[in-house]
Amino acid sequence: MTPTPPAVLVFAATDPSGGAGLQADVLTLASMGCHPLSVVTAITVQDTTGVEDVMPLDAEWVADQARCILEDVPVAVFKLGVLGSVESIAAIAEIVSDYPEIPLVLDPILASGRGDELASEDMLSALRDLIIPQATIVTPNILEILRIAYDENVEEDNPDLAEAARRILETGCEYVLITGTHSNSTQVINTLYGREGVVRSDGWERLAGSYHGSGCTLSSAIAAGLAQGLDIAEAVAEAQEYTWQTLKDGFRLGMGQPIPDRLFWAKEENLPGNAH
Repeated sequence: MTPTPPAVLVFAATDPSGGAGLQADVLTLASMGCHPLSVVTAITVQDTTGVEDVMPLDAEWVADQARCILEDVPVAVFKLGVLGSVESIAAIAEIVSDYPEIPLVLDPILASGRGDELASEDMLSALRDLIIPQATIVTPNILEILRIAYDENVEEDNPDLAEAARRILETGCEYVLITGTHSNSTQVINTLYGREGVVRSDGWERLAGSYHGSGCTLSSAIAAGLAQGLDIAEAVAEAQEYTWQTLKDGFRLGMGQPIPDRLFWAKEENLPGNAH
């Protein structure tokens, strides 16, 4: 029989535009050779310009989706995005705690690219207390890391990102990848922190504009790398390379942000034998 691809279980909200959320996770994981399993945590009303509304699913429904599939399918990695409610966060935390051997990738999505709120303060507290301590890697941008690491307001002009990462790592999380998309640097600098300090730091050409679903793509690509057997540093490196290529080949589907092309490699010019 054909070898079974590694399965990654995603907990996320839907995105009808296909740019972010559950649809972005599924596309990325499939593109990188994994089989995506999905638990819907919330249904959104959104397009490429922003999120208009969110309807969290009942926490019992969220838990039942996950328990059902976990009793049937061996899961290589958990990947978490928008979780919908405090109750769902608590339910998911209990589920993943039953599988401590499975790596957990958390993309702590607190707001949309337009700034639409996707996590209340109560939800953020639940993430801090229940999910982050169980995470293998958390992938915040600069705005997210400051909001997660500090209860008080923090000066954002020159934040101490190493200290913010240290605070999160102290909770039990193994690694923190801080992405530099929201900085003013000429390059996007992404830095991976472990408990001993900086594991790797990578600089990428800053592309014009912003993209709908870039963070979902990166975190799902890390999950795919871990599922394929890479160590954390290799998975982060491969995921950054993949994500940058999806952004470089991104396309404008609607009137809002461009969408990463997660299947960039399948374009005719990129197929074997068509190189020039």
